[in-house]
Amino acid sequence: MRAILSVSNKQGLVDFAAGLASLRVEMFSTGGTKQALQEAGLTVKSVSDITGFPEILDGRVKTLHPAVHGGILARRNMSDHMTQLNEKGIGTIDLIVVNLYPFIQTVAKEGVALEDALENIDVGGPTMIRAAAKNFPDVLVVVDPDDYVMLLGKLRDGGVDLDFRKKLAQKAFQHVAYYDTAIAQYLRQDQESFPPEMTLALRKRSDLSYGENPHQKAAFYVIERPGKSGPSVINSRQLGGKDLSYNNILDLDGALNAVLEFEEPAVAIIKHNNACGLCANSNLAEAYRRALAGDPVSAFGGIVSSNRTIDLNTAREIERTHYDAIVAPSYDPEAMQVLQRKKDLRIIELGVEKISPGDKPQTWEIRASGGGILAQTTDFFTDKDFRPQTMTKRAPTSTEMDDLFFAWRVVKNIRSNAIVIVKDKTLLGMGAGQPNRVTSVHLALRRAGAFAKGAVVGSDAFFPFADGVELAAQGGCTAIIEPGGSLRDQEAIDMADKYNMAMVFTEVRHFKH
Repeated sequence: MRAILSVSNKQGLVDFAAGLASLRVEMFSTGGTKQALQEAGLTVKSVSDITGFPEILDGRVKTLHPAVHGGILARRNMSDHMTQLNEKGIGTIDLIVVNLYPFIQTVAKEGVALEDALENIDVGGPTMIRAAAKNFPDVLVVVDPDDYVMLLGKLRDGGVDLDFRKKLAQKAFQHVAYYDTAIAQYLRQDQESFPPEMTLALRKRSDLSYGENPHQKAAFYVIERPGKSGPSVINSRQLGGKDLSYNNILDLDGALNAVLEFEEPAVAIIKHNNACGLCANSNLAEAYRRALAGDPVSAFGGIVSSNRTIDLNTAREIERTHYDAIVAPSYDPEAMQVLQRKKDLRIIELGVEKISPGDKPQTWEIRASGGGILAQTTDFFTDKDFRPQTMTKRAPTSTEMDDLFFAWRVVKNIRSNAIVIVKDKTLLGMGAGQPNRVTSVHLALRRAGAFAKGAVVGSDAFFPFADGVELAAQGGCTAIIEPGGSLRDQEAIDMADKYNMAMVFTEVRHFKH
């Protein structure tokens, strides 16, 4: 049996190669892999001993040769193939152990040059992997070090069954596809938004105990995106508490998105992927207290997020209520001591001091839909993009405008049809996910109660009729922000004027389904 070993990831390599040597497998290798095996005292030949040709072009060409690929691709049960090998003096190659250059790790480095990226695109490796996987009934192909032990066991037992060979081949093709996808994504970064063909490179981070419900299986995958990645659950680390569930991850993602809207310190409390509390305040503990006051009943068992490091005072406030998880840039040591007293609380850290809108990566949002995929750019806008236009006789006061802008950033993270009621940069009430906007206004007013007096309203889309505006006015609200665009906009404006409300149009809709 003859094998070629050429790996970037050398985990378990020496032990595996020693096992092959004990089975009298003749081993060939290149570069760093060969050196590692020789330093371990193992006998390994150069691939040049197979090809009769030296490596050229600084190692770019070493395995691209008929003596290599003929030995891999020849079908052992076809006499014509074996005759051709004999005539050319080519021996069979029965095992390929290859994983590829660290392209993803290379391009993730700050300021990596295109030339460095291109040098880390493997050519010979994928070619050998694909050839071996194509001929898997005769050739074993291993790309994952986790398969070394099982393969050695089967070889020692006298043979490798077809099902295991097929499994190795599937992993091999997936490994190459993953690698090629990462390269394509890197080269596409400055090109068209939605190409005619696209693949996703997914790497499993963990299995989950179940999905949204206990009868559903689930797993958590990383989407490899070469280049800079922003703050996210996938890049975080867990400092305490139980394992994350499917629903925890969804809510943590929504919680992070909510506080990423703000430059100033902000705290959000998320329940079922909607903000039931949210406040921006120069004092983080006060921001938390006000966020909790927005809906203390719904907050129980929810998710807390912050765009600033959690300090001791904030941690003491958080400790008083039961939450499933908390996510923040980091935690002061004293705050960690307080939070870790709650053994089940999942404590998630992003590993930075703070996060702000500029940290939000401009990526695609991807959702499955009936056997297909929906892809869109993120709903993102900056302060410079915000150009409110007063439509009513009365313009908003400066205080109202501050709250209107806050409401506009909050409502984009609430499920449509979405209405929020805000005062002093604090979410007082919200209506979400309703078939009609008037019901959402009712729900938001009921939650805000007497605090709606003097507050402002944010709506993710236009009011199709004036009844929602009138209801908000009768509830004590003094200003409204919405995108406009309805055939009955003038009726809504007239209703606002009737109650001396200020109404601002943005011409930007924030549907979130």
